[in-house]
Amino acid sequence: MPYELLISLRYLKAKRKSAFISIITLISTAGVALGVMALIIVLAVMTGFEQDLKEKILGTNAHVVVLKNGGAIEDYEGLMARLAKFDGVVAATPFIYNQVMLTSGKHVSGVVLRGIDPQTDIKVTNLHKAMVQGNLSDLSPEHGMISVARDAKPVTPGLIIGKELARNLNLFVGDRVNVVSPMGNITPLGMVPKMKGFRVAGMFHTGMFEYDSTLAYVDLKEAQDFLGLGDAVTGIQLKVADVYATGELARKINRELGLSYFARDWMQMNKNILFALKTEKVVMFIILTLIVLVAAFGIASTLFMLVMEKNRDIAILKSMGATGSSIMKIFIMEGLIIGISGTMIGVASGLLIAKNLQMIVDFVQRLTGFELFSRDVYYLDRFPSQVVPMDVCVISVTAILISFIATLYPSWQASRLLPSEALRYE
Repeated sequence: MPYELLISLRYLKAKRKSAFISIITLISTAGVALGVMALIIVLAVMTGFEQDLKEKILGTNAHVVVLKNGGAIEDYEGLMARLAKFDGVVAATPFIYNQVMLTSGKHVSGVVLRGIDPQTDIKVTNLHKAMVQGNLSDLSPEHGMISVARDAKPVTPGLIIGKELARNLNLFVGDRVNVVSPMGNITPLGMVPKMKGFRVAGMFHTGMFEYDSTLAYVDLKEAQDFLGLGDAVTGIQLKVADVYATGELARKINRELGLSYFARDWMQMNKNILFALKTEKVVMFIILTLIVLVAAFGIASTLFMLVMEKNRDIAILKSMGATGSSIMKIFIMEGLIIGISGTMIGVASGLLIAKNLQMIVDFVQRLTGFELFSRDVYYLDRFPSQVVPMDVCVISVTAILISFIATLYPSWQASRLLPSEALRYE
């Protein structure tokens, strides 16, 4: 063992006259551990929230959406065939997008009506997994219920709505609801809104309040007939193999299809909220790093007091031939031992809490009766927590680096001590 390390370890042991310094050493170690633990837990929670939000966005929306400038897409089947040839495209489905009103008795709500093809939509989005009542096949007219006399046998087309929208309109599966389009027919009395009756064929729950309270799905053919689009659609939805390579695919589609069409990926369509989450994560990292900085001041204070106490020891070591760099190493090693020990304790405790955060939250709620995590407020069914190994590595390196920097000045001061000055009054 190098003698510098041996002396550093001996200085860490408490003696009666240096008990106060040892207490400060323990406080500094605890400060580093607390800062590292807080960083790991907070970043794990924020990463969990971000991942949960991405899953909900991708559960309802496609990875890439292709639209036509200035109108609907008429030859959408041919366009789907062209898009399927692009590298990375797994599946494609047409859709119709329009704003309408739903009326049920005295209840009225503005919603976004989306016409989908149930057979191909199941390959692109995860809407079928979000269904809590019914399924996508119930949108087809043949699954409808007879609404008038049996000799005529017309059926009411199906409509799938979110749970929050159903709650707002007081609707249940099987109830009738009217869809009103502001783009109606022109009569001598002016524009008359177009209205058609649908039956609630199912309900979905995506976990996103904006989607569950404003989206309604109907069969593609029914949407085309109701909105008067003929055989046209609003756009094409694409599913790709790599959800994080959609930006390059969208740019490639824009180049290949020309100015008539434009493609947007899911990150472009949700860039505001994704940027806000990323910025918040960076800001929280900077703020919580201040805890480690405070602990670093504790390390520096410990070393300053230790240097003052060990003046005689430093002078004797220098008289015996120790160089200034060796003296620096002694105190740098002592500071690093404090920093590394605190970092290891913080990483261990942080990972332990982050991995079992939901269990800890449930235990505290049962013990105190206080709801720490309200599912009604946050619209989540669990407390999200996801540990990213790279985040743990960055936190650990940052804490050790701060601890190292904190040791430099007091160690440098110790290396400049002259033996004659320290031993003058001995």
